[in-house]
Formats: sequence, structure tokens, C-alpha cells
Amino acid sequence: MSKADKRNKFLAVFERIREELIDHMKSEKMPEDAVTWFNESLMYNVPGGKLNRGISVVDTVAILLSRPLTDDEYFKAALLGWCIELLQAFFLVSDDMMDGSISRRGQPCWYRVHDVKGLGKVHNIAINDSFMLEGAIYHLLKTHFRRESYYVDLLELFQEVTYKTEMGQLVDLITAPEDNIDIRKYNLDKHTFIVRYKTAYYSFYLSVALAMRMCGVPEVYELNGKTIEPYKEADRILIPMGEFFQVQDDYLDYHGTEEEIGKIGTDIIDGKCSWCVCTALTYGTEAQKQLLYENYGKKGADQAVREQAVKDMYNDEQGLNIPGRYEEYQKKAVTEINAMIDQLPEPGAHEVVKGDRLRRDAFRAFLSKITDRKA
Repeated sequence: MSKADKRNKFLAVFERIREELIDHMKSEKMPEDAVTWFNESLMYNVPGGKLNRGISVVDTVAILLSRPLTDDEYFKAALLGWCIELLQAFFLVSDDMMDGSISRRGQPCWYRVHDVKGLGKVHNIAINDSFMLEGAIYHLLKTHFRRESYYVDLLELFQEVTYKTEMGQLVDLITAPEDNIDIRKYNLDKHTFIVRYKTAYYSFYLSVALAMRMCGVPEVYELNGKTIEPYKEADRILIPMGEFFQVQDDYLDYHGTEEEIGKIGTDIIDGKCSWCVCTALTYGTEAQKQLLYENYGKKGADQAVREQAVKDMYNDEQGLNIPGRYEEYQKKAVTEINAMIDQLPEPGAHEVVKGDRLRRDAFRAFLSKITDRKA
């Protein structure tokens, strides 16, 4: 199946889910304008991204089972995938408000939409809209998984990962408060903590862990005389992979165009604790650091000039050369993650058939999706 066909099949499940959520709103006797608003929020915020997180649940279930999925298996795996996409939408809608972002996925951020089907502008209503996107997750889980033995495991996964992501967001926000940015507090260790909690758990670990629960992978099993704790193994591999993904995001925010990445990069103007600035502060000269202190995160009439000054310093091949450092980082990260994957004990052919054992291919598939990405 081509990438486009795989995406379209996955999107077809969203349409079914959207209709189900709208029907539920109607069954709650919600006014017609509220139903219309919620429908627009779903359509605007949920299906527009790359969908890698959601589709990875389906891919991982298929890898663990080592066979094509039945229609029911596909729907359940895809539904779990869409629950991650709803979680992503919840995070992005609220994050864009906190950051005062301008665009997302090539269109205005939801809170900046001026009119929703003649019902008025979004503005602060986006706060409640984000809550409803999150609430939809638990409604869908209850409707479709309540009778499954792993239902509580699914609930705990979503709740724990959401909490971890919010912990990372807190550290990010207080490290770089919009009204009092002090980049002297930035360093690569703090950046690693933020991205592991804010991004890696929900963007990488969650997809694989949900698939593992659906396939009945236990907490512990024996393999070739060794005790395997598969969820700890998944954490060991996927959290560094998520860190790598966020470093890519940080790099693309400064180096990618709006056409390439679907948004206007604002990390420099916003004073974000990005891998790029942390790397510059770690390896830069005193003069280069001084340029950052004077221009990074400085908003105002001349912010575009200040932003360009930082970019020029990043781009200097004889100086900081952030593109060159990023290329080195990427090669090293991919090599190290592949080595982690190779350390995972692989089940034999008779054990693969059951689908309840962790396999290296689940991680290789995820890594292949993000290596050398441009958006």
C-alpha cells in the first residue's frame, strides 16, 4: 500500500470517529451552533498534520502480529491512533495560545481564526476547545474499549503521558517566560529534559505502547533465558528517538521555510530554549554569546533584524556553523539509536506468530519515518 493510500485509509476512520463524536454531542441535546463549532474545531485541528503518530499505532500492531490486520483490528488500532492525534491537537491548540504563535500547518492558529461558520471569532474559546479535544479521547476509549482486558492500561497510558507532557511544558514555559527571557539559564541538559517530557513520550512512546497493549504484550516475559521488560525496553529506545525528533524540529524552525515546515519559525524571536541556541551557548565564543544576549528573544520593531543577525551567526561556516553541527548530531543520533535497537532480544519465528513479543522492526519503522525529514 502506498503512503498516500495508507493515509487515506487512516483518514476514513477519522470521518467515522468525527461523525460518532458529533452524534454524541447531539444526543446530549447540545444546541446546533455548539455542535457546528465543535465539528469545525475537530476538522480544523485534528486531521491536518503528517499523522505519523497515529499511523504508527497501526503500523506497530501489524509488525507485532506479523500479518495483515482484520477490519476490526485495523479500526481499533486506527482509533487509538486518532486518540493520539486528538491529544496532539489538544496540546497544539493550547500551546499556540501560550506562545502567541501565528500559524500552524500552513494556516492561522485556531485561536486566531476570525470567524467560525458565522458564529464569531475563536480567541479565548480555544481554551475550552482544547479541553473538549482531550475529553473526546476518553469518550472514544470508553465507547470502544471498555470491555477489553487492557482498557485500564489504555487509560493509564493516556493519563500518564499527558501529565508528563504537561510537566515538560511547565519547565519550558518557566525556563523561557515571554516577559523575562534570560538565555543564560539555557543549556543542553535542560533542553534534553524539556524535549523528553514535552515531546518524546506522547510523540514516540505512546504510539508503540498502545499497540503493545492492544496486542497483549505483557509487562515481563522470558526470552532465551533472559527476563525482558518490554515497556522499559520501549522507553529506553523511544525516548532518545523522541529527543532526536525534537532536535530536528528545533533545527527546522530556524533553517526551514514556511512552505517546507507548514509554519513560520518563531523560536529565535520567542526566545525558545531550542537545541540551536543551547548548542551556540555551549560552543560559542564570548563575542558570539554576547550577540545572542543582545538579539535572541528580543521582540519589537527591529525583531526581524535581530532574528536575522542570529541566523547569520548560526549559518557562518567558519564560525558556529549550526547546520554542520546538526549534520554531525543527526548521524551520531541515528547510529546510537540503531545500536539500541540491535540490543533488543528478538523473538523466534514461533513466538512472533502470537504477536505478544516486542520486535526490533517496530522501532526501525519509526526511525525510518523521521530520518532526514525536511518538515
